[in-house]
Amino acid sequence: MERTIALIRGDGIGPEIMDQALLALDAVAAKFGHHFTYREAPMGGAAIDAFGVPLPESSLKTCLEADSTLLSAIGGPKWDTIDPAIRPEKGLLALRAGMGLYANLRPARLIPQLRQASPLRSDIVDRGIDFMVVRELIGGAYFGEHRTWEENGEACASDLMAYREHEIRRILRVGFQTAMKRNKRLCSVDKANVLDSSKLWRKLVNETAADYPEVEVRHMYVDNCAMQIVRDPSQFDVIVTENLFGDILSDEASQITGSIGMIPSSSMGDGTRGLYEPIHGSAPDIAGKDIANPIGMILAAAMMLRYSLDMPKEAEAMEQAVSAALEAGLRTADIVEPGQTAVGCVAMGHAIAERI
Repeated sequence: MERTIALIRGDGIGPEIMDQALLALDAVAAKFGHHFTYREAPMGGAAIDAFGVPLPESSLKTCLEADSTLLSAIGGPKWDTIDPAIRPEKGLLALRAGMGLYANLRPARLIPQLRQASPLRSDIVDRGIDFMVVRELIGGAYFGEHRTWEENGEACASDLMAYREHEIRRILRVGFQTAMKRNKRLCSVDKANVLDSSKLWRKLVNETAADYPEVEVRHMYVDNCAMQIVRDPSQFDVIVTENLFGDILSDEASQITGSIGMIPSSSMGDGTRGLYEPIHGSAPDIAGKDIANPIGMILAAAMMLRYSLDMPKEAEAMEQAVSAALEAGLRTADIVEPGQTAVGCVAMGHAIAERI
């Protein structure tokens, strides 16, 4: 097969970890007889420096014309003091909107070789950690009206959390379909005891459930869900929720698996084109030192193979190569423990590629 992949190399450690993901992809292409064409799509701080905007139109066009897009990480202190309207994060929001990416899928799975790295008690870890958070991505409070004003001599602020029926229905379909591909258990998270948007959300969950009779559905308030994720994560298979709740819960879920450097993420819309990235930031303090962990980026590429490029065997080969490298005792600085072999970003990338 021939596929075109847009690359957003990003800022900080972004280019370093992207190189290792491409090394792994090239190994997959060689093994399975594919050809991947890579197209550069600058975004974030690098794009601001080169073009004055966080997402040039040409970059969005490249992403829309590609079969899928890989994003490493963007932003950093260098751009913290510029006009908020053109900060690197604005490029990411514009990219999601421009590509119509309304569903974020973030797995929370404990890799067996990193069992000791989880902050949870061993008896909790032994029950298993393997679930998916499906988060609505382009609605809710992040995209609602934001106002700041003065009233009776004091400052006031408001952020509107608005959802339309079609926005909720489409993310629920993704949640239910994801559950059908896993263990057919769906937990819908809301705050229906307080928020009208959550009351509508819960109503539509119950209606959508009728189309998926095989899926076991339950509702959970977001505060309870936050507690249950650390109390007993084994109870979850798929969690589906709105934008703000999903942002918080998926970050919490990433921490119980041991290392933020290991977790990939995908953002999808209608069709198969998606945006794939590790969940960590650009870590400018370690950029250029060859100590970044590239595994989250490599696993993001594996997710792309599975969900956008219809290459499940190739994705499995990449994931197994990651496990094999870890089984051999290789660790980057963020996950190394006594008795293991500390390696740099490049060495870890080569070790994984060699095992594909």
